[in-house]
Amino acid sequence: MAEAAAAALVSVIFEKLDDEAFKKYARSQNIHSELKQLGITLSQIQALLNDASHKEITDESVRLWLNSLQHLAYDIDDVLDDVATEAMHRQLIPESEASTSVVRKLIPTCCTNFSLSHRLSPRLDSITTQLQQLYKAKTELGLIVKDEKPKNNNRGKETSLLESEVIGREIEKEKLLNKLLQDEPCKENFSVLPIVGMGGVGKTTLARFLYNDTQVKGRFELHAWVCVSDDFDISKITKTIFQAVSNENKEFADLNQLQLALKEKLKDKRFLLVLDDVWSENFNDWETLVLPYHSGARGSKVIMTSRKEQLLKMLGFDNLDHLETLSSEDALSLFALHALGVDNFDSHPTLRPKGERIVEKCGRLPLALKAIGRLLRTHTDEEKWDEVLNSKIWDSKSVGDLSADWKAIFPALMLSYHELSANLKRLFAYCSLFPKDFLFDKKELVLLWLAEGFLYKSNAAKSPERLGYEYFEELLSMSFFQQSPNEEPLFVMHDLMNDLATFVAGEFFSRDDNRMATEDLAKYRHMSFIRDEYVAYHKFEAFKRAKGLRTLLAVYVGVDQYWDEFYLSSKILVDLLPELPLLRVLSLSRFRISEVPNSIGSLKHLRYLNLSKTNIKELPDNVGNLYNLETLIVFGCQWLTKLPKSFLKLKKLRHFDMRDTPCLKKLPLGIGELKSLQTLTKIIIEGNNGFAITEIKGLKDLHGEISIEGLNKVQSSMHAREANLSLKEINKLELKWDDVSGRETLEKEILNELKPHSDKLKMLEVKYYKGIEFPNWVGDPSFHQLVQVSLHVCRKCTSLPPLGRLPSLKELLIQGMDDVKVISLELSRTTDVTFPSLEILRFEDMSS
Repeated sequence: MAEAAAAALVSVIFEKLDDEAFKKYARSQNIHSELKQLGITLSQIQALLNDASHKEITDESVRLWLNSLQHLAYDIDDVLDDVATEAMHRQLIPESEASTSVVRKLIPTCCTNFSLSHRLSPRLDSITTQLQQLYKAKTELGLIVKDEKPKNNNRGKETSLLESEVIGREIEKEKLLNKLLQDEPCKENFSVLPIVGMGGVGKTTLARFLYNDTQVKGRFELHAWVCVSDDFDISKITKTIFQAVSNENKEFADLNQLQLALKEKLKDKRFLLVLDDVWSENFNDWETLVLPYHSGARGSKVIMTSRKEQLLKMLGFDNLDHLETLSSEDALSLFALHALGVDNFDSHPTLRPKGERIVEKCGRLPLALKAIGRLLRTHTDEEKWDEVLNSKIWDSKSVGDLSADWKAIFPALMLSYHELSANLKRLFAYCSLFPKDFLFDKKELVLLWLAEGFLYKSNAAKSPERLGYEYFEELLSMSFFQQSPNEEPLFVMHDLMNDLATFVAGEFFSRDDNRMATEDLAKYRHMSFIRDEYVAYHKFEAFKRAKGLRTLLAVYVGVDQYWDEFYLSSKILVDLLPELPLLRVLSLSRFRISEVPNSIGSLKHLRYLNLSKTNIKELPDNVGNLYNLETLIVFGCQWLTKLPKSFLKLKKLRHFDMRDTPCLKKLPLGIGELKSLQTLTKIIIEGNNGFAITEIKGLKDLHGEISIEGLNKVQSSMHAREANLSLKEINKLELKWDDVSGRETLEKEILNELKPHSDKLKMLEVKYYKGIEFPNWVGDPSFHQLVQVSLHVCRKCTSLPPLGRLPSLKELLIQGMDDVKVISLELSRTTDVTFPSLEILRFEDMSS
């Protein structure tokens, strides 16, 4: 628990201390001797961590010792970041200031270095003294130097298990399927099918099996799945169902309008709804929620999974069938499937008795069996299975006064967590910042991990982002995450896994609740809060004491509706932010903020700034002082008109997301010098010495989604070739000319040179292209990943490209092609099957 975070932080500190450039600068600032002494003491403590990791499970004093170490490790990391930032600042001092160097030469070195040395030496001495006191406490705590056996992270042989694999439950499945597929007598048009049981027993898995059954899918016209949880928000649940059954994103004035719209969609149609994880026991709320359901056709069904019985009893379910734990035989099969890849022990008979004992220790709960099974995957040596069986965690008393569900499953989940590497433990604990039922976007989460310094590896052969994706996949493979049932690219965390993350995160993480005013806020390093309609200053005033805070994250549960409005007190921006000098992550997404305060420029440790979907018109010029900034998100800032010239000082910027910013018509010159850029979602070509397409040739790591605007201002096809699009891994490409008269031959040559990498492209959009025909690459079957193509207002084109040859094309939109008179075999120009994968075809505004 505490050991993992401390160990991960300590290893990061040693990586920074070993960096040659860092050592050189520290020597120039006369702080190298203090850092060397600090490193010696820290390495002595590091040697005790393996022993501490085993003792903290049963010894509270060891856990407190580890917490103290972690606080100090955070302080050390902050100091080292200070030094590195100062070094970067010195490098970026403009040459115009070089004239002062003559004066500087006349001043002794000791005096010019006085500032940083004077500022940091006392802090370093204090930290070293505290470290030495921690080291002296080892005797009293009984900590010894203990060699750690290397963990076998042999992940290459993992089995690919379908989440829909439901072992056992034959009786329950058959009984519930019969109820779904038959019309039982019911006074209402819809009936409720309850699935009740303790946490981790497999309610959601069973509901998912029923929801995806082919017979069930064929019987119901409309389907929707909603994760309800303990916040029974009628508007949110209703919105989610409306979106699922209508595929529409409409804005409604109030709940009444929303329910009327849903009632109309459900009218005379047989629907199947899943309300997963219902905690509410309020009958009045239920009656309001189901008002629109009465308009559906007879035979409609609502599957409700819940740990609570009270609401169901009010609905008339007097004799509820509880979903019990699995039978010993089924539990053993499920465990074998996750541990060995097969549902029996025939090929490993000596492991069977150990498996049986583990199954009983897991209480035959599916979630626990999956967690321990995946922990043991690829381990067929008996020693490892014995190690799991004999772990002290099974007897741990540290669950305190938590719920019975949690106590029943805690040892199995804790053991699964305990076996993670220190890095993975830290990444998992970070997820405690997100509320239950939060929809995780893998890319967003990895960017946050990056900003927090969790992916720092000085000698890594791969990018930190790639490392982050691999870490995420590893946590997913071990059931710490699950695929979201109906939000395909997103992920969720089981409630009990969320509880586990909160438990292991300890005193360094705070998820917004009512305890803030009474707690010792100075200890927090990471904090999140729910984005409410109104967020007032008094809620955060006490956080002025949290001087070490690194994370301030606005989060939201469920699907974000674009018409929702959220307001943040401007006092939080003006008064609070300057009091949090160590912030690395700041997300204020979706708040109605119109101005970014100048104080943002003082947050020199900031790595991640998310101002997406706010009302800002510009960024202050001192944003250029954020030398450490890696991720800047202004996606959906509809009123953003300009970026500061100082932008070019952001040498560490890796991800700049400015999608959907229609008022932004100009990029800062020299953006191509930001060599670390991987994400640059919008490129605006200008004439008259403005931003040229050739500027992106040096951005070798550019990938993902890119929109290139103003292509009519490209002077020659050679300039387009210099952009080197075919060498960049672009998966979504928008090519846009201004809607003015064009140069037909040149436009075709330019488009030809903008051919992207054929193995990566998934979406292509071409707007206002002025050529008479398309170059050969558009429609070439080598673009085998291309699933969506849109051709908008290419008025001069007399024919369409051979898009019918694209093997994976699912969606095609052709709009405003005034000179196209006939569409026939030209779409394929071959005798092969045309459009083998097409699902959606739309023609709009085809006047001829």
